[in-house]
Amino acid sequence: MMKRGEEAMDVIGGSSGAPAQAGARPGAGRGDEARAGEHERLDHAATPTHHHHSHAAGSSHAHGHHLLQVEDLTVSFRMYDDAAASYFRAPQREVEVIHDLSISVHEGEIVAVVGASGSGKTLLADAVLGLFEPNATVRGRIWFDGAPQTADTLAALRGRAIALVPQSVASLDPLMPVGRQVEGAPSGHGAARRADAARRRERRRELFARHGLSEDVAALYPHELSGGMARRVLLCCALMGEPRLIVADEPTPGLDLPLAVRALGDLRAFADEGGGVMLITHDIELALSVADRVAVFRDGTVVEETAVASFASPDTLAHPFSRALWHALPEHGFALPGESAPAAPDGALAAPDPLRARALADAEARPASGPSAADVAAEEEAPC
Repeated sequence: MMKRGEEAMDVIGGSSGAPAQAGARPGAGRGDEARAGEHERLDHAATPTHHHHSHAAGSSHAHGHHLLQVEDLTVSFRMYDDAAASYFRAPQREVEVIHDLSISVHEGEIVAVVGASGSGKTLLADAVLGLFEPNATVRGRIWFDGAPQTADTLAALRGRAIALVPQSVASLDPLMPVGRQVEGAPSGHGAARRADAARRRERRRELFARHGLSEDVAALYPHELSGGMARRVLLCCALMGEPRLIVADEPTPGLDLPLAVRALGDLRAFADEGGGVMLITHDIELALSVADRVAVFRDGTVVEETAVASFASPDTLAHPFSRALWHALPEHGFALPGESAPAAPDGALAAPDPLRARALADAEARPASGPSAADVAAEEEAPC
């Protein structure tokens, strides 16, 4: 495992316990600003694939780069082989769950990551947030706002510039009123602490008013909220730090259609104000109604990243699995009669792997980590 301080590394984090640095920014050097300016003048609606994706009509590269750029991400886990005759003598092997994944998010847009449950989408969210399990090895390159990131710098951004909307309302502390959870723990001592608490309280009131939550809701406990209210509280938690990027991991399960549309409308409003959203979902119909671009996820990688407009016809989709998703939509008759499943893309894990399935199940079942866990521990309080 490469250690911190070396150059030209592509290992972000791993089981050694010492996160390594990401690689240098692509294209950095003399003439980079000129190339960025030239790219900004392109008509993105007519521009061919760039950094593994095509653009939506409104895509733009503020300051000459993406808000978030992930290149060649690979996540693997060191696991014991269940098929061994003896548990104590079971060999270990590296199980690759995400491989060679690339995805980007521009300012002012929603990128929907769509795919089947258990395909590894939550592990992508973990990587962007700098959440790595002790037995995980994470390789690749991640840039945020043009700067290369490491596991340490991603963790520092978490809950501040990058925020998570977790998929489960169980992420809320059942023993704390939701107002206190949104506000979090104030910092400082004495007068400075009181001033920070007042600032947080005012920010929480502003967010509640914006998202249709009355002031009375602040005194309620999670079990006293409806599903839609709980989802909006989770969004307010994410917005407290005024992030630039929101990772929304399945934000609509359990909601009826009007509430789901409203929840996604809140994310749309955030993007329209200049933020970026990575929306992880398996509900492609809802995703197409709110997103600017779609990243089609299959077997641990993105097989196609394209504008929502490409889903107007299967002829404008490049990958067989993307076309199969188009045919699976209700308005397209679900699946074509007699149509066989598309072949696995090159490099994908074509055969079922029980260890890979177990790694994915463990990742899905793991409790969501709060966006400001380090700050919470320091203050001996527990905001969501």
